[in-house]
Amino acid sequence: MNLPNKLTVLRIILTPVFMFLMLASFEWHYLLALIVFAVAAFTDMLDGKIARKYNLVTSFGKFLDPLADKMLTTAAFLGFIAHGIGWQITWVVFIVLFREFLISSLRLIVVSSAGNRVIAANIWGKLKTVTQIAAIVLGIAFEQVKEWFILSAGVNLALDIIFNVVLWASTVLCIISGIIYLLENKEFVNTTK
Repeated sequence: MNLPNKLTVLRIILTPVFMFLMLASFEWHYLLALIVFAVAAFTDMLDGKIARKYNLVTSFGKFLDPLADKMLTTAAFLGFIAHGIGWQITWVVFIVLFREFLISSLRLIVVSSAGNRVIAANIWGKLKTVTQIAAIVLGIAFEQVKEWFILSAGVNLALDIIFNVVLWASTVLCIISGIIYLLENKEFVNTTK
């Protein structure tokens, strides 16, 4: 297993650690969760750069990398539901999971129909991932700040608005990227085999 794939596996291993810290109830748990999330998210950026720079891109990595991303972001969104973080967070999680299951199913159909062909992340999928990571970092960081300081109602509202705007922007990108993946691979969706 090459280094980029090892980094992807590390992200998968860090996901339950992150989830435990998100759901825990002790002082600083949000900060520790944020640190673990940041390390895991950094491995996402690093594995792709290393794979492209040293020509270590593999079909295994193309498949596993987005799966690891889904695991990490889904863990964060489930943590948000558990803590009631975000406006209409249940709808956000539903939309994200619906899209992820749909695109993962599409990837399996393409692999089984086209042999070695793997649907790699496009720019829209990458933008979706970046905005999801930004929303998650903001959500966790803001919750830690709210635990540390007594904030005025106006500051609380401002933090909530900033977080939710980024969160819903990532959700819109989630929908757009899902539609684009479906359109780019429509020949595999409407087969009669």
